[in-house]
Amino acid sequence: MSGGPVAFCGLELAHPILNGSGTYDALAALEVFGPGLLERFPFAAFVSKTITLEPRAGNPPPRLYEAPAGLINSIGLPNKGLHGYLEEDLPRLAALPVPLITNVMGSTVAEVAALVEAASARAEVAAIELNVSCPNVRTGLDLGADPHELAGLVADLRPRTAKPLIVKLTPNTADVARVAQAAEAAGADAVSLINTLRAFAPHPDGSGAPWLGGGSGGMSGPAVRAVALAQVAAVARRVSIPIVGMGGVCSGRDAKRFLDAGARLVAVGTESFRDPAAGLRIRRELEEILAKSGVLTA
Repeated sequence: MSGGPVAFCGLELAHPILNGSGTYDALAALEVFGPGLLERFPFAAFVSKTITLEPRAGNPPPRLYEAPAGLINSIGLPNKGLHGYLEEDLPRLAALPVPLITNVMGSTVAEVAALVEAASARAEVAAIELNVSCPNVRTGLDLGADPHELAGLVADLRPRTAKPLIVKLTPNTADVARVAQAAEAAGADAVSLINTLRAFAPHPDGSGAPWLGGGSGGMSGPAVRAVALAQVAAVARRVSIPIVGMGGVCSGRDAKRFLDAGARLVAVGTESFRDPAAGLRIRRELEEILAKSGVLTA
């Protein structure tokens, strides 16, 4: 366990704090905070929002719903598509002072393969994260909910890139540890978890209709932390590859709990919506906790 430099899939990171995909817009932050952001960047690596093959507008509003101790979102993965990402966003993200991890998602093996090959060909991309919470067009199952589906996907992708493959696991499955084992056996270099939990936001008019434009959404924030810790611990007992733990991380103490559960790195998500500098604060708090315990010296 360390609050200092961390080796992760061949990458040397300055500390163990990352962002969760889609929870921190580095390009917008640069416009708001200016070059000073590069000197005090909150994360040891930057994970892009999810990129799909074709552009997506995302779900209609409303897209957010505040729940007790959490947030339900139905954003719908808006993005410029692969071409827009490579031509417009990637050159700007390459200016960040940390390694770039590109998150990709498709609904078929062929779609994901095209995304992985395109991202792998770019020197600016240090690693690829697979968002496997998308339904398979052929089977209707989430690609990441079934061990056999996921193993087939990762096995197909593994020869297509020499860059680290991180599989972002869905928590919405019967046995997440078994799914993680399947990803490892098929060639994944690391896994990350948890993604949001399926949730429903009722309309405030009392009609029982959905409030969110997408119908249902995903719960994040402190409300999911206990579930996330349980799933990270279960996966850590079953795999030997590194784990990126996330889910309701709001403080250095939360980050340490994920490290204690078996995570190598910890990602901050919803807390960055409230405090764009949360990554810096959480890193500092983690270092202070570890220093007091004698784990972190210097």
